[in-house]
Amino acid sequence: MDPIDTTLLSILQANARISMKALAGRVGLSPPATAERMRKLETNGVIEAFTATVNAKAVGYTLEAIVRVRPLPGKLHLVQDLLETTPQVIECDKVTGDDGFVARVVAQSIEHLDDLLEQIAEKAQTSSAIVKRKVVSRRNPAVAQEGR
Repeated sequence: MDPIDTTLLSILQANARISMKALAGRVGLSPPATAERMRKLETNGVIEAFTATVNAKAVGYTLEAIVRVRPLPGKLHLVQDLLETTPQVIECDKVTGDDGFVARVVAQSIEHLDDLLEQIAEKAQTSSAIVKRKVVSRRNPAVAQEGR
């Protein structure tokens, strides 16, 4: 990655909907040259996706929880499959330590969350915390500058 790639990424992180023409103008390249750089950034796995962020509350999920999940002996893969296929699990990390997973779960109510946790409880112990407010929303990492 060179300084132009770094600038491209910074601009895209601020506004992923910017037109190719406007993006090219901001980095001082032609639109075809900019498009080629973008293609290379995608091919090399630097840019993974262009997505839309959906507000969970706006689509009916008024509650969010962080759930620590400790699979019962021999149930690791079953728990992982369950977490991967439950649509209300919006993020999940496999972690080191006593817990096997840490999941972010959305629910319509406390009762809905309880139902979701009961499905997991057949295969794992859980410990949950209700999210009161996000202090830092999920964000992209800062683009590393060479030599730092």
